[in-house]
Amino acid sequence: MKLLAVETSTEACSAALFIDGDIKERFELAPKEHTKLILPMIDSLMAEAGLKPQQLDALAFSRGPGSFTGVRIATGIIQGIALGADLPVVPVSTLAAIAQDFFDNNDENVAFVAMDARMGEIFWGVYRRDTQGYAELIGDEAVTLADAVEIPNLTGVGIGSGWGVYNQELTACLAGLVSHYKADMLPRAGAIARLGARGFEQGLAVAVEQAMPVYLRDKVAKKESER
Repeated sequence: MKLLAVETSTEACSAALFIDGDIKERFELAPKEHTKLILPMIDSLMAEAGLKPQQLDALAFSRGPGSFTGVRIATGIIQGIALGADLPVVPVSTLAAIAQDFFDNNDENVAFVAMDARMGEIFWGVYRRDTQGYAELIGDEAVTLADAVEIPNLTGVGIGSGWGVYNQELTACLAGLVSHYKADMLPRAGAIARLGARGFEQGLAVAVEQAMPVYLRDKVAKKESER
């Protein structure tokens, strides 16, 4: 199984190549540099592996939520490669990728994922480690006020940039359910690749015209009267 993944939904930019379970990744924290960095990252990974796009089995990308521009960059890059090489695509949730990276490097089994969504809101999702070690969504992902999150009856760890901005509100809402939080966790293409490969095995790949972003928020800006 050979799969290329890209992730550009936050200030981090990354690409990863999954080959039969082995993952190679390029990652850089570089706000507003994604369009300059992502193609060289992809080219270096493919050259290192001695592969051309036509030799891949599938592609995966971070479908969102995240920065409107960032999500569009990943979508456009993957759509272009998929069209040129006639490849199927696996869209992967950005929140799931954050949870997967956490589970791959920690022992806890539940993650309360919160990404800063600006405008006083967060992108929210609760994930549990399944029996095979993959991030499994509990309930629904949502864009919400930090003090109005839906909370399952589970204990876990808070992760993601939303915990850095709204730690007081979230800690109050989840009192007794969160042992600690890690606000510095950003989505990575390595986790997108891992979840993408599993999604491909499960038959979740789609044709390029169906590989669309998910913003969660219907509007990317609010009128003054709505704030």
